[in-house]
Amino acid sequence: LSALHFSFAVKAFVEMTKAFDMTKYEFAIRETKTRDVIEDVHSMRSEIGIIYLSEFNRQPILKLLSSAGLEFHHLISCRAYVYICKDHPLASKRSITHEELAPYPCISFEQGDNSSFYLSEELYSTAEYPRTIKVCDRATVLNLMVGLDAYTICSGIICEELNGGDYIAVPYESEGVNTESAMEVGYIIRKDSALGHIGKLYIDEIQSYLEKESRNLLL
Repeated sequence: LSALHFSFAVKAFVEMTKAFDMTKYEFAIRETKTRDVIEDVHSMRSEIGIIYLSEFNRQPILKLLSSAGLEFHHLISCRAYVYICKDHPLASKRSITHEELAPYPCISFEQGDNSSFYLSEELYSTAEYPRTIKVCDRATVLNLMVGLDAYTICSGIICEELNGGDYIAVPYESEGVNTESAMEVGYIIRKDSALGHIGKLYIDEIQSYLEKESRNLLL
């Protein structure tokens, strides 16, 4: 499995692995850049890749997938949330606007040299952010949220079991931007291959987890 830095993708991998009553196995999971997820599945380094589409990146990403002989399968559509530490000055708000975030650092994942905005893991990558910090791993994101009141824009589906209970997701609002169906999460596979038994088990796990967590967000 190759995936963007989604804690729910890791959680589903954990549950899939627990389902195997074996004395020996060898699995592999990579949290990596958008282009690397696509290349991993294209080269068959990974059977499945987890990425997302948005109104902004949809056409460029689908073009990349087509050129690589890959196809995208829908998992869930999500609205946009601001992910912050529970002690953040904005944590008590029912929703947070782009303007209210201006005093705080925006965190994004590095995508490598010469990468376009279309490959960004974060929504609204072309918006103006006065303070930005680039990172390589999820642990650093969590540390910066605590130390600097930093934030990132995400799907809102966060695995508390893996990330801890010190973080919250607050609905994001931005004038003139559709934040209600901002992100379509899905998996990519090769067009010329069918999912194997283990791949199917993983997809079942991630679908089950996403459906459950999305219901919780609506409560």
